[in-house]
Amino acid sequence: MTKEVTLTIDGKQVTVPEGTLVVDAAKKIGINIPVFCYHPKMEPVGMCRMCLVDIGRPVIDRQTKQPVLEEDGSTKIQFGGKLETACTVPVSEGMVVEGLSEKVKQGRKEIVEFLLTSHPLDCPICDKGGECPLQNLTMDHGPGESRFIYDDKIHFDKNVPLGDLIWLDRERCIQCARCIRFQREIADDAVLEFFHRGRATDIITNSEPGFDSYWSGNTTDICPVGALTTADFRFGARPWELKSAASICTHCPVGCNMTYNTRREAKSGGDIVIKRAMPRQNEWVNELWLCDKGRFAYHFAENENRLTQPLIRKGGNLTPTSWDDALALVADQFKNAGESLLTLVSGRLPNEDLFNLKKLTDGLGGKARLHSYMAGGDLVAQVGLSEGSNLAELGEGDVIVVVACDLEEEAPIWWLRVKATVQRGAKLIVANPRPTKLDRYATEIIRYQYGEEISAVRQVGNLSYAENAVVFFGSDGIGLETSAALAITCANLLIQSGHAGKPNNGLVGVWPRANEQGAWDMGFRPGANLAEAKALYIVGANPVGDDPAIAEIITQADFVVVQELFLTKTAELADVVLPAQAQIEREGTYTSGERRVQRFYPVVLPKVDTRPDFDIAAQIGAKVGVELKGRFPSLVMSQICAEVPGYESITYQRLAEVTEQWPIVGRGDLYYGGTSYENKQGLGIQLHSQRGFGTSKISNYELPKGEVIAVPITLLYDRGSMIIPSEVLHPRIPEPYILVNPQDSLTLKTTDGMMVGISINGGESSNIVVREDENVPQGFALIPRSMGVPIDKPRQFEIRIAEAAMA
Repeated sequence: MTKEVTLTIDGKQVTVPEGTLVVDAAKKIGINIPVFCYHPKMEPVGMCRMCLVDIGRPVIDRQTKQPVLEEDGSTKIQFGGKLETACTVPVSEGMVVEGLSEKVKQGRKEIVEFLLTSHPLDCPICDKGGECPLQNLTMDHGPGESRFIYDDKIHFDKNVPLGDLIWLDRERCIQCARCIRFQREIADDAVLEFFHRGRATDIITNSEPGFDSYWSGNTTDICPVGALTTADFRFGARPWELKSAASICTHCPVGCNMTYNTRREAKSGGDIVIKRAMPRQNEWVNELWLCDKGRFAYHFAENENRLTQPLIRKGGNLTPTSWDDALALVADQFKNAGESLLTLVSGRLPNEDLFNLKKLTDGLGGKARLHSYMAGGDLVAQVGLSEGSNLAELGEGDVIVVVACDLEEEAPIWWLRVKATVQRGAKLIVANPRPTKLDRYATEIIRYQYGEEISAVRQVGNLSYAENAVVFFGSDGIGLETSAALAITCANLLIQSGHAGKPNNGLVGVWPRANEQGAWDMGFRPGANLAEAKALYIVGANPVGDDPAIAEIITQADFVVVQELFLTKTAELADVVLPAQAQIEREGTYTSGERRVQRFYPVVLPKVDTRPDFDIAAQIGAKVGVELKGRFPSLVMSQICAEVPGYESITYQRLAEVTEQWPIVGRGDLYYGGTSYENKQGLGIQLHSQRGFGTSKISNYELPKGEVIAVPITLLYDRGSMIIPSEVLHPRIPEPYILVNPQDSLTLKTTDGMMVGISINGGESSNIVVREDENVPQGFALIPRSMGVPIDKPRQFEIRIAEAAMA
């Protein structure tokens, strides 16, 4: 047990663990010591000196080693001659801290005055105005006027693009180094540093392209002044004009908690629009951070190409119609199809939608399928992380295994959190055919060839020595069949070593979409045979966009309904297209890869004449005799609670519950934790494990034959329909490419940078750039998913070299 220490701060007594810093101890009892450079998630540096306090310590008798007492029996306290920084001094027994004395007030006043010597007085036009720690602390602690001669002020460039996403105003920077330290300590992307000395010191980026990091947006949250701003928000609105709405990120299975800031504005025709996305604290999920994809890739929901009315095919063309006519036609055709109906969904749909769609399909005798290249969600439900788990609690004596996964590309926040467990002493085993960023922290690296995933997991050996064990399995270089075998092997490893069914132990699927685990829980399974269906009901999925060869299969169906946000390649082939509401326009729940059910809330008003997917399913159900709950997703959740194993205790009321978190952050104190939002709308509920698990057998699978085999990999920034509408990210989205080993490039008769065509799985792709990389295993070519080349699993392929490329 950690030793406890009792001290007094501004007359209040507090007991905290030994080693706690004075600034943190004060925070626990509601005393806000002002800071600029200190942040509770980073190591203290004592650079800004704003947190000056007067510290007294008990006088200890040198002979007896006991505290010296005053005449009244109290402990004699001796204060130092100088003020000390509260962010660097650990607490000690009997310590007395004064933060309200005239000596302290004068010290803080002088620090603020010094910081303002060359700081521009442009608060009325600064994006940080209204949520600026320097502005607030100047009002609380600064002088009423400056003694510094105006002509001696130093002026710097005010509009410096550090990268595509972040702009720097060098005049406003106070050299707190928060951004530099975040990139070095938290993100492990040391792409920022100080340049020059003294009053000429400024921030520069040392990467190419500039500020090359998936985490750059977080620096604007923790910057205590208006020096760093995001490209999509700067000069866009004032903080006091913004409303806030809690939501959940839709881009990966982590389930990051976030807050959207909105405003009704004239230039948008009086509509309420999103102005920015901000982190919302959840220490069990994303702590205080967001990756840049989660922060900037929300524009898809506001895209002008959104569907806003039902469409029916007449005379070969899709034409607008009414909801009544569209639903009547759909209901009639679905009843006729009966057991020949196949419903295909994706993991981006919320639980309520998935439940109603599954019930509707079952009620008609059809099949419910999940559009995915990963398997194992049923095993995660049995041996996944169970109630009470938190990656932040893992450390010395614990083991984490990451297999077939480039974690920072597939689920960035998990990369941060796994890295942190290693820094706390956990053992990390990384098994992958190629190097990834996580290798930097690996205790053990297992390098295998693609196709040898099962044997690689078996090399891990018995984990029985570990106090806790967590296994992450991804989709690097594999397809659905291999994914199923890999999930079974990983589950068996946990079961056989006694690491299943208890907190901080279990299996985590690094799913390609936010609610893929929820889709498994609601009863959907991958492996759809579209050719067998007479009627297709495709909801939130775009199989033709992923593989154009599927178009021919879909056109063979008698009747096709597509329910979507956009007129996708799949929707273009439909007989009926139904316009759905986006996640930001409604409420619902997602189940994360860690099996945490979380609630999201409406952010903006729905597009005219769109409807939520669960309600559309309910309206179809009413016409075909399948009773479903509509209108309110909470009613659907009550049915999920009653019928879906593991969800028995889930209610919207419980999902909205919160508890105290550390560090304590909030919009009332912007200087301590930054501008991240306090969580007042719910931390979510982690599901308990479904009992009755046992080891499973593995089916055989083989790689295709060939000199060089194409295998799929995942990129954070792809060319999918949910990211392309966010123009601010376009500079970070690469052109379609294929990665090959230089030796294989000779075999394929290509060169680095050559533009080629690729024939794969019956499809043709052109304008693909060849990239040579020695880290690519020989005999394999890596093709990113959702980048213009249809690839769902390892496949044979052919390179087509254009005459222009050869020339």
